[in-house]
Amino acid sequence: MKFSDDAYDENQDLKLATIFGILCAIASGFAAVMDAGAAYVFIGIIVGNLIALKIDGIHHWITLILFIIICLIFGLPELSLAILLASVFGALADEVGHETIENFTQNKFLILFFEYRFVMKIVIFSLALCGFISFWTFIFFILYELSYLMAGLVFEKSL
Repeated sequence: MKFSDDAYDENQDLKLATIFGILCAIASGFAAVMDAGAAYVFIGIIVGNLIALKIDGIHHWITLILFIIICLIFGLPELSLAILLASVFGALADEVGHETIENFTQNKFLILFFEYRFVMKIVIFSLALCGFISFWTFIFFILYELSYLMAGLVFEKSL
């Protein structure tokens, strides 16, 4: 999704943003229908971003609609509302904190904490530690987060 966001935000390239968004929707949609842990992560991120009003372009809406269609056609695993709400809270706290933390403090730790969106990482780690989701879900989530950061670096280098 990082390529999609940067293609749209930095280059105003709606076509490329939409293509990368579609690829993201396909990958995350199929992960969500195949694994409850992935569903908690991706639905949490999507709903958290919806509430934070971060779905702000046609490429985001196309991605969201395709994700929903995949989930409706193939069906989601059984999910716990409490665990889903924890994931949504983590994603929402990260998005709000990421955008506003510098308005409230100059504490470098807190700024970096929200810059790298650690609330969701802590939530997913806690859920895995307590046995609500697989520890592999946490590992794959960290790899997803690392790939998001790497995509940003690759995009910056290609400018």
